[in-house]
Amino acid sequence: MFWRKQKAAIAGFPPLHQALIHERGFTATMPADAWTALAASLGRHTALVRRPKWALPRRTLDVLVPLLQEVCSDLGRKGMLTVTADLRGPQAPGKTTPSRDLQVRPPVKSAVETWTIDPWLRLRAELRDGSVLDVLVVDRERTRRVTKRNPRGKTKVKRKTKQVQIIKVRRRLPENGASVRPPTAPPRWITVHVREGRRRSILAGAKIDRMPNSAEEQLDRILTVATEPFRWTPQTTAGGAR
Repeated sequence: MFWRKQKAAIAGFPPLHQALIHERGFTATMPADAWTALAASLGRHTALVRRPKWALPRRTLDVLVPLLQEVCSDLGRKGMLTVTADLRGPQAPGKTTPSRDLQVRPPVKSAVETWTIDPWLRLRAELRDGSVLDVLVVDRERTRRVTKRNPRGKTKVKRKTKQVQIIKVRRRLPENGASVRPPTAPPRWITVHVREGRRRSILAGAKIDRMPNSAEEQLDRILTVATEPFRWTPQTTAGGAR
């Protein structure tokens, strides 16, 4: 039978590993040990499975796995990590909005706008210091198709796209947890807000007007934003996300 050994290898992978192969994503809540076991299984994938049809989705080994390892290192003995990974890509069904017509003026004859919204990663971690960390990563792309008539009467169609990546992080502190302004400001591309309440929350966000050039840059973006809320608490309670 063709691909017998590779099929047998896939059958032995954990269910979430198989879900990444066949469905390109998963949603699960597990303790650190279970996520560590999944990361180890994913690390063996390339050596055991070589057929392109069964390759892991982009961002699995170079973004998702290192991120899982970083977050799991900060979970407590009873802490749980919830992950929703949708690595089907921006062209998957349901990620593109219906096109809408824009108002135009001559010489533009028509303009049509479409948005693609890809929330490909969500994390929720119960950390050992009693705080809760939420991470959301969304890729957005705006496409405009503009039809224009030039002075010679010739009609031309131009297609313009603009890509943006949004990273949002919230760290909800333990009850009556204190916050403190760090001695240095966050990077200019990161905004931070402190939300008061019985359980104070520190929110960090970034809206970046280009997609990352590499997996290393993508991972660094997420970790940089995720680390920022930890700078806003005293050193005795900051568990560190990196």
